[in-house]
Amino acid sequence: MRANTIVMIVLACVFGMLAVVLANFWLASQRNALARGNDVPSDTVVVAAVPLKFGDTLADNKLREIAWPAGAVPTGSFKTIKEALAGNGTRQALQAISTNEPVLASKITGAGQRATLSAVLTEGMKAVSIRVNDVLGVAGFVFPGDRVDILLTRTTNDSGVAKSFVDVLLQSVKVLAVDQVADESKDSPTVVKAVTVEVSTKDAQKLTLAAGAGQLSLALRQAAGNKGEATERVTVADLTGDTPEDVANRQAELDRQKAADAAAAEERKRANEKIDGLAQAVERVGSQIDELSKVKPAPVVVASTPEVREIVKYVQPEPPARATVGVFRGVKLETYDVPRQH
Repeated sequence: MRANTIVMIVLACVFGMLAVVLANFWLASQRNALARGNDVPSDTVVVAAVPLKFGDTLADNKLREIAWPAGAVPTGSFKTIKEALAGNGTRQALQAISTNEPVLASKITGAGQRATLSAVLTEGMKAVSIRVNDVLGVAGFVFPGDRVDILLTRTTNDSGVAKSFVDVLLQSVKVLAVDQVADESKDSPTVVKAVTVEVSTKDAQKLTLAAGAGQLSLALRQAAGNKGEATERVTVADLTGDTPEDVANRQAELDRQKAADAAAAEERKRANEKIDGLAQAVERVGSQIDELSKVKPAPVVVASTPEVREIVKYVQPEPPARATVGVFRGVKLETYDVPRQH
């Protein structure tokens, strides 16, 4: 047998024995760790046996007790199901609780209380509803539990010049409910008409005042982006990069056009008034003609005249006083004018 073959066989045996020793060592360490884990003091914690959503009533068949390390028991948890359901009346879930998630006092109502919006409010905070539409409400993609920035758009009149701008009114505001739904497990977008947010008393006053001063809209924040940020007012000039002089000139042109339109409208109004006056005059004349046409004329009495008869009488004319007499002298005719004798 060749020498290198013998060397390879020896090395294989050595590595195989080394692997067996290391495996036994690892298994022994795992058994020791498990034994030490069994010595750690443990406690029990009540968790959800089935998924719970906002408004679900707690019952024995929806809860169960599991072992929990004594040093890591969550604050507000219950040790037994009896303790979680203690008190007069039932308890309801205030937010979604997943299976095997600890049931905490902050996530359920008190004994006999209902799962209302007031029970979800943080101490010292207020719930305020603002009106939105399918665009201002981020197309229905705002859900209970999200955080949003509230923007205020308004227009002011400065020395006769209208100026529009947008301000960030409030930042990182928690959404409590959309319309009348406060279930944080809701995951399908819905176009809503109102959004209820959790704010301080002063911010509630701001929102109430801003609702009448301009138009409110929402800007959805990143789930983990709860920190405030520096903001600034955005005006119409920021949209195009125009200078204040450009904006003033454009506004002046708009004002001139508006004045010209107003003058034209006034001229049309005067012309319409004249036309209306003429129409009324024609209508009055027509009415008078109609009234006159309804009056019957009085009969005309014609006096009778005597019949005149013409009598023609022949009068013999008088004979002429002179007469013409012709006398032939030879072959020549001579005439003489002589008096007629009676």
